Amino acid sequence: MNSSTKWSKIPALTGLLVAGLAAQPAFAQQEAMYSQYMFNTMAINPAYAGSRDVLSLTGLYRQSFSGIEGAPTTQTFTADMPIQRERVGVGLQAFNDKAGVMGSTGLYGSYAFRIKVSARGTLALGLMAGVTNFRADLLGVKIGSSDPAFNQNISKFLPNFGTGIYYSTDRFYFGLSVPQLVRGRINDYAANENERYARQERHFFGMAGIVLPLSSSLALKPSFLVKGVSGAPLAIDLNANLWIRKRIAFGVSYRMSNTEFDNKALSNRLGDAVVGLVELQLNDQFRFGYAYDHPLSDLRFSGHEFMLRYEFGFTKSRILTPRYF
Repeated sequence: MNSSTKWSKIPALTGLLVAGLAAQPAFAQQEAMYSQYMFNTMAINPAYAGSRDVLSLTGLYRQSFSGIEGAPTTQTFTADMPIQRERVGVGLQAFNDKAGVMGSTGLYGSYAFRIKVSARGTLALGLMAGVTNFRADLLGVKIGSSDPAFNQNISKFLPNFGTGIYYSTDRFYFGLSVPQLVRGRINDYAANENERYARQERHFFGMAGIVLPLSSSLALKPSFLVKGVSGAPLAIDLNANLWIRKRIAFGVSYRMSNTEFDNKALSNRLGDAVVGLVELQLNDQFRFGYAYDHPLSDLRFSGHEFMLRYEFGFTKSRILTPRYF
């Protein structure tokens, strides 16, 4: 049976994901992707916990490749706050990620030790620890032939921990992090002694952003996120948001990877995606965000991402509108 017949019974995206589980380098990119990463920083850097100086709750929902059966969906919830006179930050993150026959659910706690290094600057050192439940419904995949790799479903609880550093002022931030240091084994099948088991891979993140006042009512907020992982191309998000009267912002992001430099057939590609963003500071506590992903690759399926944040201002003097980071 040829390859096209074998995979014709599987939704396109599910086939790609299952193939990735069998081929380790293709499966290396495991962390969920966020267009509004600036609102979900604690998910990738534990040192961010407590940096907003109040109890902050954030929910995010993402739908990638809209219109494809089995397309990835992600839901995350984070809560963080400072304690001990803002010298320590603590946080909690829960997430659920689903793509085709594969899914993962996790719960992680974060701890950040915060050091005041200047009148406005704070350096934080963070740790995170928790567990991820990885699942794959391989018995439900109809591949049209016998394959030992699909003889049983996968359900694994994978403990892990990570670390990060984060420096911030009211106008600038910079961070480096590795949210998962342990390379937990995902599957129990290898065709031979030379074949590697699928594992969690370490992801390395670098980020920075700054606020540039343009006038009394306008401020420009450029930022970037760099993500690296073994077996996958380096990914870069470049972002710029224009804030109007501190209440509404319009932005654009450009996502690219170094795949086009590694593959001559893709050398004329303009990038991976262009993202449009809108932020609304509804009042002193509520902020709403929306991102629309428009892919630049041959896979012409858009993505949508929604964010809602609520912050408890214990005293009016501690509420900044907006809190840019």
